[in-house]
Amino acid sequence: MYFAALLARTEDGWEASDTELDDVETLSDLADLAREASPDEDTVLVLIEQEDGWFGVVRVDGEEDPRIYVSDAAAAVRSSYGEILLTDELLGREPGGEGADLDALDLDGTEDGEPDDEDADADVGGAVSTGSADAVPHGPVGDAQVLEDLGVSEKELRAMTEDAVNEIAEALGASEVLETVR
Repeated sequence: MYFAALLARTEDGWEASDTELDDVETLSDLADLAREASPDEDTVLVLIEQEDGWFGVVRVDGEEDPRIYVSDAAAAVRSSYGEILLTDELLGREPGGEGADLDALDLDGTEDGEPDDEDADADVGGAVSTGSADAVPHGPVGDAQVLEDLGVSEKELRAMTEDAVNEIAEALGASEVLETVR
């Protein structure tokens, strides 16, 4: 189960709205959606969570490029919403890559998990490498300081797990407004 909300900082405090991400296909679409929530170009946070899986924070400050943090890239990549956040830049890939191409696939006929003789010879005493440069890391990726100036340190953000969206809202003093859209 997913939950997504926008928190827009205004002169009067935080305003929350739930948001549907069904029409959002790219990070640019998501940033535009966030900018629409704050006509005064204030800070807008998009908080996304998959229950017991991962959470993401996208911060949009006016026309600046969005800043992104994802708690577990390997879990998020299996989600359509996570794929929006996991840009090539965020994952340290060359832009324009579509994941593993056919040249990178192992099509030598060996079964999954069964190394061919060359792999076994090259890897004496260690784990077999997948050889994929496009592997998504397990664990957090992105700007862990995305909320630092708002009172959530990098250490606190990295320590958050299951209830991260509520913990972030509480630290920002926005838990009551977030509850209205949950």
